[in-house]
Amino acid sequence: MRTKSICAITLLSGLLVCWACSNKSATAIPNQQSNTAQSGGGELRFKAPDGWTTEKPSSSQSARVAQYKLPKAEGDQEDASLVLYYFGANQGGTSQANIDRWIGQMQQADGSDSKSKAKTENLTINGLKVMTVDVTGTYTAEMAPGSGTFHNDDNYRLRAAVIETPKGNYFVKLTGPAKTIARWDQTYTDYLKSFEFK
Repeated sequence: MRTKSICAITLLSGLLVCWACSNKSATAIPNQQSNTAQSGGGELRFKAPDGWTTEKPSSSQSARVAQYKLPKAEGDQEDASLVLYYFGANQGGTSQANIDRWIGQMQQADGSDSKSKAKTENLTINGLKVMTVDVTGTYTAEMAPGSGTFHNDDNYRLRAAVIETPKGNYFVKLTGPAKTIARWDQTYTDYLKSFEFK
């Protein structure tokens, strides 16, 4: 009788071990799939620096992810404006195409090519490829897409970046009076460094 009990206990223990093993391997696959889904469906995270004013995006288009006002420096008439755009996966154009378009929105008083004055840089920030541009001149971009009216703001500075993520490109565009942009140079750099995808 005792032998039967020992056998029964041994058999039961073996079954419990097998059940635990089978359950462990069953949950390992969903966990792996879950991690893959999270990385595929992650979000771009970032932090606005102190001193910037967070604004409600002025456009009804969902492409504006975030919008900020950078208060003007003493002597300047206007604040600077920074907008973060996201148009969707594989939307919005390549990094280089956007850099070239932004450079084309700045004109030089001496008639020279803004491309020769622009500073571009390729960076890696928290594992993300980032291409930046910095150029000063007269800002001549269209006031709003399709409006037919254009800025004509002299002594302006444009700092912009394209952030490549697994979800697609994000676009940062900062424009404003050159003195005001200079005032916020370090915070703009800090803002870019805060970008991470997770």
